[in-house]
Amino acid sequence: MHSLTKSRWLPARRTNLNVSVRLFCFPYAGGNESAYRHWQQKLPENIEVLPVQLPGRGSRIKEPPYSELRPLVRSASEALAAEMEKPFALFGHSMGALIAFELARELRKQHGIQPVHLFISAKCSPRQSPEDPAVGELSDAALIEILARYEGTPRELLNDGELMRLVLPVIRADMALCSSYVYEPGPPLECPITVFGGLEDHVCGRACLEPWQDHTKGRFKLRMLPGGHFFINTWAVPVFEVIWQELTADSRK
Repeated sequence: MHSLTKSRWLPARRTNLNVSVRLFCFPYAGGNESAYRHWQQKLPENIEVLPVQLPGRGSRIKEPPYSELRPLVRSASEALAAEMEKPFALFGHSMGALIAFELARELRKQHGIQPVHLFISAKCSPRQSPEDPAVGELSDAALIEILARYEGTPRELLNDGELMRLVLPVIRADMALCSSYVYEPGPPLECPITVFGGLEDHVCGRACLEPWQDHTKGRFKLRMLPGGHFFINTWAVPVFEVIWQELTADSRK
């Protein structure tokens, strides 16, 4: 059994003796690993779903959240590389997609390993200008209105002042992480990239998703689904189907 089985990065891990590929899942800004826990029952048993817990939330609430991407990616790379002796894939939604992409590049650079597949959801190609505004000067009220526009947080939660006082520092750090990101050119990944987008997503439309194809030497697929920025909450089944199909195709190589 791995020493990282009970890693703080993987608090929701379940024992799985039938795994053939591991799917590491990274959350959106303000989110945590609980967003992916139900995926463990929705995907076939041979796919081990590993929701990743970032500092500053959930079981890691006492740890300061990262406000810059590269230190986070370096820490994640060192913590998770030992879990990647089996074939593995990376999935990220919104901010999580940026983390997954840069983690794939960091793993290649520092450990000489790559995922069998990279799944990107609701995030513009890294060469695009950041969708997230600089948050340093924003008031809490302005930040809450930005969250409302993303339509990922119920209005009753946004109106809960006590809850917002707890989560806004993490959201502010996450948005700073995204807005301060600067893409550094590098060779394309060898693995295939599959991108998911929402047809009603006013933040990340098809035009900014298609350039992801420039970041892979492998096959590329773009799948647009009904819904806005958080289409994965209402149209998860097609996402599961595509992930299963793509990982099955990867395993046949």
